[in-house]
Amino acid sequence: MTQEAYIYEAIRTPRSRGRASGELYEVKPIDLVVTLMNELVARTKLDTARVDDVVLGCVTPVGDQGADIAKVAAQKAGWAVDVPGMQLNRFCASGLEAVNLAAMKIRSGWENLVVAGGVESMSRVPMMRDGGAWAFDPQTNYETYFVPQGIGADLIATL
Repeated sequence: MTQEAYIYEAIRTPRSRGRASGELYEVKPIDLVVTLMNELVARTKLDTARVDDVVLGCVTPVGDQGADIAKVAAQKAGWAVDVPGMQLNRFCASGLEAVNLAAMKIRSGWENLVVAGGVESMSRVPMMRDGGAWAFDPQTNYETYFVPQGIGADLIATL
């Protein structure tokens, strides 16, 4: 039997241009997440001991964004120590996939309360920093018809 899943609160971080000289360059990704978690608790009076999981999408989980940023953020925010966390990468849909996964966990009855979202600081962790075939192998780019995101966005915008 499935149960309904609801979004009780939506909070967004500030955003700026993703570059080394961007307005948010000095703000660590972990601090962006912790700020949101603290605001969530303030707005909703959330008892963090009731949270079954924290799921965050992150395209480039290296450097400042590595090592399961969801779990580390929950700990740094002072949430209950047994609240787990997971990070997932679905490229530009990572945050959306995190919310979808949270809804699936709840609808299936596996979990009751999941906090989900995404984090990405392109000012501190540039795209393709984690490498991979698309970043380093021209043959793979050719065989998979890879188009860099910026070029793809320009092409779509001019269609």
